Amino acid sequence: MIADAPAPLSAGYCCAGPTRWWQGSSKSECWGTIGRVSSTKNSDATQQSPEAPADKVTKTGYDNRVDRSVVLNSWVRSTALFSLRMLAIFVLLGALAYLLGKFWAGVLPVILALIVCTVLAPPTTFMRNRGLPAGLSALISMLLAVAVLMFFVSIILPDIMRNSRVLVSQAAQGIQNLQLWLQNQETLPFSIDGEKLDTAFQEAASWLQDRAGAIAGGIFSGIGTATSMAVTFVVVLVLTFFFLKDGPKFLPWLRNATGGRAGLHATELLTRSWDTLSGYIRAQAVVSFIDALFIGIGIYLVGVPLAFTLAVITFMAGFIPLVGAIVAGALAVLIALVSLGFTQALIVLGIVIAVQQLEGNVLSPLLQSRAMNLHPVIVLVSVTVGGGLFGLMGAFLAVPVAATVAVVFRYIQDMLRIHAGEVRADDLNFSTDVGRALAEAEEAESAKSREDLSTQSGWAAPHITEKLLDAAPAPTSLRLPFDKLSLRWNRDQTASDAESDGQSAKQSSGGRHTRFDWLSRRLPRRDHPDSHSDTDE
Repeated sequence: MIADAPAPLSAGYCCAGPTRWWQGSSKSECWGTIGRVSSTKNSDATQQSPEAPADKVTKTGYDNRVDRSVVLNSWVRSTALFSLRMLAIFVLLGALAYLLGKFWAGVLPVILALIVCTVLAPPTTFMRNRGLPAGLSALISMLLAVAVLMFFVSIILPDIMRNSRVLVSQAAQGIQNLQLWLQNQETLPFSIDGEKLDTAFQEAASWLQDRAGAIAGGIFSGIGTATSMAVTFVVVLVLTFFFLKDGPKFLPWLRNATGGRAGLHATELLTRSWDTLSGYIRAQAVVSFIDALFIGIGIYLVGVPLAFTLAVITFMAGFIPLVGAIVAGALAVLIALVSLGFTQALIVLGIVIAVQQLEGNVLSPLLQSRAMNLHPVIVLVSVTVGGGLFGLMGAFLAVPVAATVAVVFRYIQDMLRIHAGEVRADDLNFSTDVGRALAEAEEAESAKSREDLSTQSGWAAPHITEKLLDAAPAPTSLRLPFDKLSLRWNRDQTASDAESDGQSAKQSSGGRHTRFDWLSRRLPRRDHPDSHSDTDE
């Protein structure tokens, strides 16, 4: 029976050489505040440690001490290596961003075609499963999509042409009313010089006249941009057709081209990315359609012109999270202000805010939580960076790209957790059977590598994790940390009372274990190494 198991002894405590605490004898007793250990054959009595001499100084630590500079050097070395690796990664990402900007005209149609494929892939797969050829299924899906697009364009363009002149005249009348209102000194809490106001309006008109040439150049530039957009549209249609037709052949070709585990990892990773991208586009389409429907009905009932056009703009702007809805709502409020007045503009503003609250609190968490799983800060930063680098199209593509990058990061984290032994392959979700089989193979091979790593480093993480779990269970409530502190205080108080009475804890409890015995054997005893712990082993 072991009377006590004190903390490890340093070399300065031992009076008779490096005798271990479990090898205690009458010739090698170490006195001090850390206690005394003695072995005995009597299993019924427990020897008490004598009082510690007052002139002894308590020391802590272990025998295998190292100099602090050694630890500091290892930290500096690991930090330097980590910094160099991160610097290399950032340089690589910068180079990729530079190349992407140079070849953006060729990359943009590919990305847009992939996004269109996420919408047209389900009907194409449905027709292919019913026996139609792949090419015919892709062609029918694309013709239906183009027909729907032309239908909306045929409705929007006449509406814009019909109401544009009215809006321009109403805007001019609104500016004149604003000028008259500002010149009316009685309705304002402050005075404005009418001559200065007229001068300001005249300067603004002259500024527009002086820059008429630049505006005309901008119009011609806009015509060139429209031509470039038309070419991009045609390229996107062609790429979409081939992606829909030959898409199922891509993953087998990639596995054969890369070979080995790289192809299997690419299959699982691309499948996850495709599922995330398609889920995001479909969920965002549903959310944008509901927003456009409610806002369109609301502004139509109020009497705002271009109601259908504003509804379509709201639907398209909904694919730019956090920013698109605000811009579309501001446009609707502005048109209502110009055409109907201040009161109707406030009503439209209330409708837009109500619909956006419905989207943000109900629709988006319900439909997009499983699709993206991105924090709003990441979404906002992605939209800002994408819009700053590549304009409106960059803001539109920012969230899908960020979601794809997040999928890659999570997949790498899953593989790291499997290799570290934190989880098993059965604990994770996989998009393909190939990915699950590959994870099981990685799990089987990582067992040997974990043994090698723990042997080389001299530190086995699972053992330490088990000790930590035994010493401090994972908190399940807010009261558990306070309960643990209360437990430590009661344990120390029990040991102190036993020493003051000159009796052991077992004798004071009538031969029974106290209610803190089990946890006191597991919790560390560093604060009172000379106190006794009664164990019946």
